[in-house]
Amino acid sequence: MNSTDTLASHTPMMRQYLSIKAEHPEILLFYRMGDFYELFFDDAKRAAELLDISLTKRGKSGGEPIPMAGVPYHAVENYLARLVDKGESVAICEQIGDPALSKGPVERKVVRIVTPGTVSDEALLDEHRDNLLVSICYQQEQFGLAWFDISSGRFVVQQFKTQSQLCTELQRLNPAEILYPEMFAYESLLEPYKGLRRRGEWEFDTQTATQLLNQQFGTQHLDGFGVSQYPVALAAAGCLLGYVKDTQRTQLPHLRAITIEQAQQYVQLDAATRKNLELTQNLAGGSEHTLSSVIDCCVTAMGSRLLKRWIHQPITNRSILANRQQAIQQLIDESLTDALQPLLRNIGDIERVLARLALKSARPRDLVRLRNAFTQLPLLQPILVHSQNHQLQQLAEDIGEFPELLNLLERAIVDNPPVLIRDGGVIATGYHAELDEWRDLSSGASDYLSQIEQRERNTTGINTLKLGFNRVHGYYIEVSRGQSHLVPDYYVRRQTLKNMERYIIPELKEYEDKVLSSQGKALALEKRLYDELLDLLLPSIGRLQKSSDALAQLDVLTNLAERALTLNYCCPTLDDSEQIDIKAGRHAVIEQAISSPFIANPTHLNAQQRLQVITGPNMGGKSTFMRQSALIVLLAHIGSFVPAEQAHIGQIDRIFTRIGASDDLASGRSTFMVEMTETANILHNATRHSLVLMDEIGRGTSTYDGLSLAWACAEKLAQIGALTLFATHYFELTELAEHLNHSMNIHLDAIEHDDTIAFMHQVQPGAANKSYGLQVAALAGIPLDVITMARKKLSQLESSSQRITKPVTAVLENSPAQQPMTPMTHPVIEQLQALEPDELTPREALDVLYALKRLAENA
Repeated sequence: MNSTDTLASHTPMMRQYLSIKAEHPEILLFYRMGDFYELFFDDAKRAAELLDISLTKRGKSGGEPIPMAGVPYHAVENYLARLVDKGESVAICEQIGDPALSKGPVERKVVRIVTPGTVSDEALLDEHRDNLLVSICYQQEQFGLAWFDISSGRFVVQQFKTQSQLCTELQRLNPAEILYPEMFAYESLLEPYKGLRRRGEWEFDTQTATQLLNQQFGTQHLDGFGVSQYPVALAAAGCLLGYVKDTQRTQLPHLRAITIEQAQQYVQLDAATRKNLELTQNLAGGSEHTLSSVIDCCVTAMGSRLLKRWIHQPITNRSILANRQQAIQQLIDESLTDALQPLLRNIGDIERVLARLALKSARPRDLVRLRNAFTQLPLLQPILVHSQNHQLQQLAEDIGEFPELLNLLERAIVDNPPVLIRDGGVIATGYHAELDEWRDLSSGASDYLSQIEQRERNTTGINTLKLGFNRVHGYYIEVSRGQSHLVPDYYVRRQTLKNMERYIIPELKEYEDKVLSSQGKALALEKRLYDELLDLLLPSIGRLQKSSDALAQLDVLTNLAERALTLNYCCPTLDDSEQIDIKAGRHAVIEQAISSPFIANPTHLNAQQRLQVITGPNMGGKSTFMRQSALIVLLAHIGSFVPAEQAHIGQIDRIFTRIGASDDLASGRSTFMVEMTETANILHNATRHSLVLMDEIGRGTSTYDGLSLAWACAEKLAQIGALTLFATHYFELTELAEHLNHSMNIHLDAIEHDDTIAFMHQVQPGAANKSYGLQVAALAGIPLDVITMARKKLSQLESSSQRITKPVTAVLENSPAQQPMTPMTHPVIEQLQALEPDELTPREALDVLYALKRLAENA
């Protein structure tokens, strides 16, 4: 099919298809034929499988039937949504020629390419989630990363050195589509993602990228954006911009700037931390019982998306955080949330409407949404302007008002337009005189036809005669069959029905041609006027984007104020100290998920106690206590109030969690390997300003290996000086407090009564006195005889291990990280070391074995 000989053997229509398909070999081609988009050859087979549609045949190629599949054009968005969700891209090929003037196939061309990362259609997007296109490259021993949100025009670049940071950023961004070079050495890191696109190495040329970006922004250099000194990031950005321009086939007026993100601007969260804290996705992959499910009650989709960005990228800038806190406090003090939220709800998601406007793909109802939003802005202004808070006043200024655009849209668009401009009836009466004339000619038909109808009744004497219209036969005169003998000779029969005869007369036929012609001309003029209307709105895109950004911020701040009031959150104190001091902290998610009152607990980490070793029973609340501390710190760094009575948060640069683990079978890593990999990342990257949560380190290996690792990791974190919550079941670790400065023991309390246990979920100073493992097992339903057997075995093990654990503990006290562990001693081991097996007879060897057995039982 790719050879010229094969191409020549096809019909003209199929030759046209193949020539267009050759320009888009790797993506599906939707080829418009009448009321369907058709696919052929391998595209048809692939689409039939992906969309579960029928695979048929049309014509032949090389003697074999050509596979064909199709989807109706009026339902194409449903099919595109399914393909985009699977990471597929589609080239949309439309008829652009006039069939009446075409000799052979109607001229066609690809008018747009729909890809997972560049879709802007409302039906193809999740309104509560950013849809991002990411570009990655590796040059000069550094990674360049650029990401673009076509729905908002945000264009951001980063440059960094490590693979771990690349993984972290991809996990945070969760892109819909990723562009990367053909020779990318780190392709394996991209396997978890859909929508992967290899691009030519030449597309990642920094010089070409700079030219493209300057052309887009109308600048001579990029110094004003602060990105000139990041050549690898610019290389990624250039590939991305070229790809977007190629797929959209139009200008990008809403892409007006490029910004650089640097690590020090944000509190760093690695992939494990985002997963363990269940910020926007729970461990099962859903959105229930996540932090965002509790604190995201935004009334606009654009506000919800902004809040999720804040959650995943908490900031370190104290000035910005203070401004957010003050705005939230003012909204609470002035009781403004009830006034603002209904207005914001009526504004809706204008951010994405503006993107479609910029791409000239906005539909009539998008313009109605924009018009409705403009009517709400004057109602917002007095509420914000009269506020005593500078941040709210600044938002009022940025939001602004658009009376000229409101007036234009009120004059131009009917109140309730159809979905598509091709259906007509979008432009309002009175907006354009010529359009009104053509419409009057069409709509005036009813008066003219009434005159003809009355005249023909009088002329023929047939009182039941009436005029009608249908799409198949056009206008007609209808007469009952019983009176058909009264019709004049100049009546021409058009249709015979059961009880009726339908006729046409020359005058009616002439008028029909005139009316139908006027309808076509009215529709063509209406489409032209609609395009001109979009052009009239385009110069205001910059101001409108600024307004939508401010509206999204206002929605988030108003939401956080409402959450603080409803959920009883306090305003945290933020400074540059080295402490986390939380009074009566609560877990933001769990307290909403349980019916019983949540038991609040304090967190005290500071220069005097940087490491807290946490002991207590399973289900006692250790993990909950650790996670709630991290969530409170994170919420404080998005400017939110926090679930506590008081909170004083010092300087935090990173949050690390090592809580729970599972096998990574795809990478061939065991649970213990995953645990150690996450631990290694923490030990390499934590600083004295980091918050570290470590839970049950070392449990995936033997007791003494695990204990030694846990001890050494705790001591290393103490040396680093990180603010650390270290939960463990190794009671030996409680002795760290006696040997390490700035460390202490705390425990989660429990009360044992007979064979049961009651969890108090309260943090207490000091170490727990036991683990209560058997009691918890009994609560879980382990059979009583198994519990009884376990108690007996526990008693034996505790008795026999006394002489072993003392040397082990002594070694750990002297820090295994600094000196090797001395050999363990035991009577059985001493006897074995003294034996010479080659000198024993079989009988003597058996006697020794029995003696060792007795010694082991009595030890």
